[in-house]
Amino acid sequence: MEQIYNAAEELFSRAGLHGVTLKEVAQKVGVHQSLLHYYFSDKKELFDAVIARRAPVTVERRLAALDAYEKEAGGNPTVEGALHAFLDPVLDLFATGGDGWRNYGMLGAQMSNTAVWGAELMDAHFDQVIMRLIEILRQALPDCSDEDLFWGYHFVTGSLMLTLGRTGRIDKLSDGLCQSDDFDAVRKRMARFMAAGFREICQAREARTG
Repeated sequence: MEQIYNAAEELFSRAGLHGVTLKEVAQKVGVHQSLLHYYFSDKKELFDAVIARRAPVTVERRLAALDAYEKEAGGNPTVEGALHAFLDPVLDLFATGGDGWRNYGMLGAQMSNTAVWGAELMDAHFDQVIMRLIEILRQALPDCSDEDLFWGYHFVTGSLMLTLGRTGRIDKLSDGLCQSDDFDAVRKRMARFMAAGFREICQAREARTG
């Protein structure tokens, strides 16, 4: 089963749900297609199983990091600290976890940008950790509206998913100065960049209504 999941993960990450057939997965594994049909009614069921395999790992690591940070902060969390606890565990996985995790990151980028089936999977697997982040951000920015906090999260996840997509665009645009696979560079910058954005939109609202 691990061979099936690994092969499907790699193929789906490159061609998407609708660009892959069960036959292609079977061929990559070196088994007859009937074996896949024995375990999975269709490729969507296989796709869902591929997503479900790694999702708990990312969620557990993020929740543990967020809980540890909240305890460490002693009631005074910062936006940047909360974002590091949310982002760093997955950036570490994709930086050090090998091709499997990087393929999974590309699948996450697909899911987050697909309304028909992607949003449903994101809801099922990741809402808990997102709401935990929002809880800590409320403590860090007590005067910020929930509307602005959720928009801020929206911008954070958009940036993260573009990073996980590893499209190679930044490599080309920067003439090689920046690399899509350089998750360490992302880790050094993303939380700080996004924290400034959170503070700015919250302060802007306060200025308008104050």
